[in-house]
Amino acid sequence: MELRQLKTFQMVAKLMSFKRAAEALNYAQSTVSTQIKLLEEEFGVPLFNRLGTRICLTETGQMLMRYSQKMLDFEKETLARVSGWEEPQGSISIRIPQSISTYVLPSVLSKFQSSFPKVGFDISTCAYDTLVYELQTGITDVAFLLTDSIPYLELEAEVLRIEPLVIISSPDHPLAKKSAIDLRDLIGQSILLPKHDCMYKMVFENTLNEEKVDPVVFLEINSIEAIKQCVLKGVGVAMIPMMAIRQEIEEKKLAILPWPQGKLETAILMIWHKSKWLSPALQSFMDTVRVEFKSTSRSPSAALVPNERPTPPHQVLHDELP
Repeated sequence: MELRQLKTFQMVAKLMSFKRAAEALNYAQSTVSTQIKLLEEEFGVPLFNRLGTRICLTETGQMLMRYSQKMLDFEKETLARVSGWEEPQGSISIRIPQSISTYVLPSVLSKFQSSFPKVGFDISTCAYDTLVYELQTGITDVAFLLTDSIPYLELEAEVLRIEPLVIISSPDHPLAKKSAIDLRDLIGQSILLPKHDCMYKMVFENTLNEEKVDPVVFLEINSIEAIKQCVLKGVGVAMIPMMAIRQEIEEKKLAILPWPQGKLETAILMIWHKSKWLSPALQSFMDTVRVEFKSTSRSPSAALVPNERPTPPHQVLHDELP
């Protein structure tokens, strides 16, 4: 396996065309086909599914995309260091919940890229079943989770802040007119949950199951903004991080329901492998994240959350990766 083969593979994967990749690389199309064939023979598995004149990555091809990016980034870093050119380049791969990527990450990237304009990002949502493996192998540089703890000694986990979780409804929902609600008030309700926003939704579902509270249906939606719009339209109630609905609460477009079992909250963790070498760019990114979370940890909107009696996070939600 040679770096030039990986560069060719990446170009084909990005353009999804052998012909266009050949044009972009100034190769003959036969050269591109040969390099991909050699890679597939070396790995012993196909990297692309051929669907007539169209192609798409296989599962193995998707994995190689992440590995090859790391290898090519390392090549760039090596050339820069040896040649004495210190400006960082390459990419940082992160796993991040949708709520953080939507409401915190844009500010982090804006500040970070002003200092590191040539560093790119590969950003994916949470994937619990492969997270430890990806951090071990370097496919993922740093991950973020909405959970109180992780059970893996080989990983470093830093608490960035404690995030309030709230149950919300439209202001004209019958439950919004109550001064207090009971768990059983959720019987017969449609409950919306973010599909890829980490572990707190599983804890909420388990709590309802333990108390034998049966909603009409759980609706898992792959968009927090879509969940908010559904709640605004009266589709049901939702459990969501406070960071996602601050503006709507201040504008009284959504209502926070008084939760009967005390204050709900979860830690936001930044996670990386203990043996991971933190490049200057990665270290700077992590520092930028810390500063951003520190600056937003005491938002005035936090005062809008009902039931301000503090509850230790581990007594509220104790989530672990499977």
